Amino acid sequence: MYRKYYFPFLLLLSLNCEAHESQTCATTISELRVMLGDQAYPLKWEETTMDDGKPLVLSILEINGHLFLKFDKTRDGLWAEGVSVICKTGTDLETQFTGEQIRLGSAANWVLRLALQNGGKFILKRVGAGQLRIATNGWSGIFSPISEQH
Repeated sequence: MYRKYYFPFLLLLSLNCEAHESQTCATTISELRVMLGDQAYPLKWEETTMDDGKPLVLSILEINGHLFLKFDKTRDGLWAEGVSVICKTGTDLETQFTGEQIRLGSAANWVLRLALQNGGKFILKRVGAGQLRIATNGWSGIFSPISEQH
């Protein structure tokens, strides 16, 4: 008599377990914060290792229900932007994109344009308290969070 209830019970149990597994990719800000287990994860970061006095500013936005990364070069304009999915790879975060998914702005130098013309990826790695190392082909920098009002 109990056998007919055994399979549905196991199915419900397995679905419940899957719902509690850690998420490995995020397509929205709320998914990103759940994946990282940090509801206060900063959405704006400023480069601290630039040598030209014009830091890059990374903004993590949500546009039309999708994550959108935007890098602006202070006083120079858009560096790069595009729709993104952010995935956990071990302790790092990674976002990959095709050449069609990223738009390079007027502040992007020729090295960056050459490196990313056919797509690529950004690796985001926590380094120390409150810092993030962001790297792609031919470039990397250390960033610190900035307030949303900034």
